[in-house]
Amino acid sequence: MSRQKVSIHKEGHDFILIIGAILLLINILIAFVAKSALLSVTLALASSFIFFMVGYFFRIPHREMFLDDGKIIAPADGKVVVIEQVHEGEYFNDNRIQVSIFMSPTNVHVNRSPISGVVNYQKYHPGKYLVAWHPKSSEKNERNTVVIKNDSIEVLIRQIAGKLARKIRYYVEEGDQINQANEFGFIKFGSRVDLFLPIGTKINVDLKQKVKGGITVIGTLPAKK
Repeated sequence: MSRQKVSIHKEGHDFILIIGAILLLINILIAFVAKSALLSVTLALASSFIFFMVGYFFRIPHREMFLDDGKIIAPADGKVVVIEQVHEGEYFNDNRIQVSIFMSPTNVHVNRSPISGVVNYQKYHPGKYLVAWHPKSSEKNERNTVVIKNDSIEVLIRQIAGKLARKIRYYVEEGDQINQANEFGFIKFGSRVDLFLPIGTKINVDLKQKVKGGITVIGTLPAKK
């Protein structure tokens, strides 16, 4: 079996270089000041682990994406923590099916478009930093809302910052065309993504199920009347 190819996301390039330089400087200073071989080796091992984990966080596994105009695919890696009917008040102002995916710090943090279409709406909201699984995090935390529409469906995706995640990145604006599974954003260090789907959408995942962005089918489009 061949190994899966992995690259480092562009959001991590400068951050990894800075962390690497800081860790190297600390190791050099401790080596000169402490003059203890045991301490130097221990610090070097700890620094190597930290550097590896930072790089691991910004990884992007190369995947064969699932593409199907009749399906809604997962916008992120993580675990499904919410499946319920709610009132969505920012854009639709009606009832929708909410599917929320919690991303731990060990998950891949690339956010991908669940459908192909045109970006009808995009708005960034500054806010608090409640834990990402908190019920009010979707309304009160720092977040970014993107609505994508095509001839069959209109989907709202909300990137939500968590307790550790203080950086939401988004790469689309209103009027942009985006293809299914294309990257539209990135959230650093643990977070959550909410999907708001039309009532009648067949949900293909269960609570606590682990999903993969660009691969797992979240839902099937409702039949046209």
